[in-house]
Amino acid sequence: MIKILVVEDNVDLNLSVCRHLNLHNYMAIGCTSAMDAYDALYAQKIDLIISDIMMPEVDGFEFAKNVREDNQNIPIIFMTAKDDFDSKRQGFTIGIDDYMVKPINLDELLLRIEAILRRSKISAKKKLTIGNFEMDEEAMTVTIAGEEVPFTPKEFQLLFKLLSYPNRAFSRFQLLEDLGGLDNESTPRSIDVFITNIRAKTDGCTGFKIATVRGIGYKGVIL
Repeated sequence: MIKILVVEDNVDLNLSVCRHLNLHNYMAIGCTSAMDAYDALYAQKIDLIISDIMMPEVDGFEFAKNVREDNQNIPIIFMTAKDDFDSKRQGFTIGIDDYMVKPINLDELLLRIEAILRRSKISAKKKLTIGNFEMDEEAMTVTIAGEEVPFTPKEFQLLFKLLSYPNRAFSRFQLLEDLGGLDNESTPRSIDVFITNIRAKTDGCTGFKIATVRGIGYKGVIL
């Protein structure tokens, strides 16, 4: 599922935007300050950022600039009351992808998100097909050469994540976060156990492999 970080210090607006995104099959993570947003970006993989400009401590311009220094590709949308040309110019010069002036229409926000994700080639895929291998996210099924192969929910989530972003390395902590974070059954090293099981179950697949990235974690590689 596509994760969208909403950085907005107005709590009511933050909740409203997050609720609307969640209703439309996105996973929204709300933060009321740039400092909280930095923590969220460090803890998990975010697909798109929506940010206010006028925020305490660190404003949206500085936040977007810092994000761009670390990540040139993540889409950023400014959602702000600032309607002057200089603010728009500063935002686009920093490297944001879109600029919306409050009050915003939430359905228009959805359209803009969809357009940006298309341009960024990020999609909320429900099925993955690679050669004789198919995963169906809605049915939670895996078939290889037409035969269904049993996967646990965590094995399924992990494999779907890796194959949805081929050749992209994910740390064990990032993958664990997608599985719901730390609990009594899951630790960063439990990711290694899941990967071992996944490799065994997909041994007959010739279209991809799960590669170990030394010192980091794992990535899905399309062959």
